[in-house]
Amino acid sequence: MDFSNVVSTLCNELDKKFGKDIVALDLSELSPVADFFVLVTGNSAPQLNALAETTREILTKKGLKLSHAEGVKSAQWVLLDFGDIIVHIFDSEARQYYNLERVWRDAKVVNV
Repeated sequence: MDFSNVVSTLCNELDKKFGKDIVALDLSELSPVADFFVLVTGNSAPQLNALAETTREILTKKGLKLSHAEGVKSAQWVLLDFGDIIVHIFDSEARQYYNLERVWRDAKVVNV
């Protein structure tokens, strides 16, 4: 499966749901954990939940299975693990605090 196309599709759909600061990182050469991280920021708990639901719908339709989810009830940082693609949905404060772009600064940024 071409995960870069799946990631691109997901990022476009998250943008349609008004996700902010969408970044896709290619970790395929850096980590055995996943090939891609998708990072997106939402403005409110309902929007974070909507972004999470959109992610589930898109990736499930693409044949990926959700293996693990965290933070859905707290709605500050939602993590959805689809194996090769892990999606991080943050509120602004959590995004800034955890700064995954800095942690994974050696990853290639995927143009979406």
